Amino acid sequence: MYNTIMSKIKNNNLGEIMDTQIWLVRHGETEWNVAGRFQGCKDIPLTDEGFNQARSLKSRFTKSFDAIYTSPLTRALQTAKVICEDDNIEPIIEDGIREVDFGKWEGLTIKQIAENYPTEFMEWRTDTINGNLLGGDLSIKCASTRAKDAILNIAENNPGKKIIIVAHGGIIKAGLIGLFDWNMTMYHKIILGNTSVSQISFDANLNARLVSLNDTNHLPINYKLKSFV
Repeated sequence: MYNTIMSKIKNNNLGEIMDTQIWLVRHGETEWNVAGRFQGCKDIPLTDEGFNQARSLKSRFTKSFDAIYTSPLTRALQTAKVICEDDNIEPIIEDGIREVDFGKWEGLTIKQIAENYPTEFMEWRTDTINGNLLGGDLSIKCASTRAKDAILNIAENNPGKKIIIVAHGGIIKAGLIGLFDWNMTMYHKIILGNTSVSQISFDANLNARLVSLNDTNHLPINYKLKSFV
């Protein structure tokens, strides 16, 4: 496998190994984002403003990527379709990057979760090993393993290419935790805005390096995002 990957990613002119670039993109705004409700696997579409954000993001990536993968949830798929609509590239559905399934917490605000499930909420916020959830994916650890495996599989199948992955704030953070072997409380120490871009570079051995995090420079100057996770 290593020799196959190496042969695929040789630069014809310089004879150098080219890294695989992956951009992890959070979807555009939804009504539940604005309301501060945990969406998880609930299938909530973009708002009009969410589509505007996606169009701003599109201008950043025009003619500059080889493939685009997306979560199957509507808000991510809608964002992906806007990004690639003029590039003759079809989004590829990847179930492994669907949002974290928050189980009983979906539809609630963080205040409601803290009030109604105080013990479980505190454990989720402070546990460094698992970050347990009430149902769904069971823990941030489980979600991080799922996301890491999906991202690594995409990188392995696209050596030397530039790839966009459109997903969700929670699963992007979980994926970073898995890739860089962080403890689970890092989930609560990262914020990602709607249509934010985080870039990872993979070498031929699939070693990951974090290039950028939560980049929203494609949005208008002084633009105020309503949602961070």
